[in-house]
Amino acid sequence: MVNSKKKIIKPPVLFPETQTIIKKIQSSKKIKILSYWNSVRGSICQNDVNSIYEIIKDWSIQDAIYLFIKSDGGDGKASLRIVNLLREHTKKLFVLVPGECSSAATIMALGADEIHMGPLAFLSAVDTSLTHDLSPIDKDNDRVSVSQDELTRVLKLWKNSTKNENPYPSLYTYVHPLVFGALDRASSLSIKLCTNILSYHMNDKRKAAEISKKLNSDYPSHNYPILFKEAKQIGLAVKPLDKDIHDYLLDLGSLYSKMAQKAVTDYDENNYHDNEIRNIIEAEGIQIYYQVDKDWHYRNDERRYISLNDNSSWYRVKGTTQKFQSDAFELR
Repeated sequence: MVNSKKKIIKPPVLFPETQTIIKKIQSSKKIKILSYWNSVRGSICQNDVNSIYEIIKDWSIQDAIYLFIKSDGGDGKASLRIVNLLREHTKKLFVLVPGECSSAATIMALGADEIHMGPLAFLSAVDTSLTHDLSPIDKDNDRVSVSQDELTRVLKLWKNSTKNENPYPSLYTYVHPLVFGALDRASSLSIKLCTNILSYHMNDKRKAAEISKKLNSDYPSHNYPILFKEAKQIGLAVKPLDKDIHDYLLDLGSLYSKMAQKAVTDYDENNYHDNEIRNIIEAEGIQIYYQVDKDWHYRNDERRYISLNDNSSWYRVKGTTQKFQSDAFELR
């Protein structure tokens, strides 16, 4: 099925280059920096908590940690755990946002005493969408993500266009009742996550609740970009990102993008190998990244790809720009 003799394309690991930039930021600005970066196919996940712990476990309590975030989201519960972990190791937490910080990444940013945003930076709404085992199926036979906001809007339109007709029997032919229930529960979870994370530095419970509600229900699109001005208007502690740090972080993000480039080896029209790096976490002297390492086979009868020979793993790089070593490791 798979041509195992074909040379596998591998992405570059640019540890010396990324370490050089991190050291420049720390030495010039006298700050302690931690990078958290996801590719467009990566996401915030529970394993990231363990990876961050691996990096900071031996740190003394810091006066401040500056967390560079680039992500389009993922698991909000992991965001809560990451904020809790970092706050156990620092007196103050600052988030640096030169670009995208969306969805669950916005939830993570809420845990900072200050969010420093550059001219290209944006947060987003955190309203709930999920892919359930009973979600509808798309043209490629994959389960689709269903949005709480979309369902709410459909129900509102239905109510406005009809008098007494019950919309649910018709909607249930497209969206399973359990998906409705799961979305309602997930929406409540999202609000609670935001409120809890804000409580790490915000004593005004009413204000925290208002911000959480706005982020969960006041935007017409999950991907609506919340820029600096609006972030300030809704009550977030935002400040302009230092220009030098901003430029360094753009360079750092560019290197991470090179590491996370597509690394696909085609065997034939129905088989290929994926070797892409998706999540990167880094501080001075150490870099941890997650790399996909598996084959994909297209089943014509099912009209979908299935994975084979999955050797995906977390990798740890330690050392200096001149001398370093890399190894795969198991998360605790």
